[in-house]
Amino acid sequence: MGSGAFSISLAVKDIRASKEFYEKLGFTAMMGEEEQNWLIMKNGDAVIGLFQGMFDRNIMTFNPGWDQDAKEVDPVRDIRVIQEELKERGIDLLSEVQPDTEGPGNFMLLDPDGNQILFDQHR
Repeated sequence: MGSGAFSISLAVKDIRASKEFYEKLGFTAMMGEEEQNWLIMKNGDAVIGLFQGMFDRNIMTFNPGWDQDAKEVDPVRDIRVIQEELKERGIDLLSEVQPDTEGPGNFMLLDPDGNQILFDQHR
């Protein structure tokens, strides 16, 4: 199942301190707005998102329609198709994208250990 680009979304306490720390590990900011308390950083194929005050826990994130450089890929496996496949496989969802919509959308689920997984389509 093509789930799109993968990243870890980190709930951080201080965006500037976290940015400086991950820069020391070789990450560079590729998108986002530090003033808005979010940055996407990359080191090779590793992608992390830093989010201050936006959610309580770290989240594994998949972005259908994007590659690891946040570039659009075609064809796109629509998020509604992925959602339906997971539901057919017996996976319970925390939230769902409305099936009768098009374009951007997202849904969430938990793995067996309670880790949050976000599928987030931007186009």
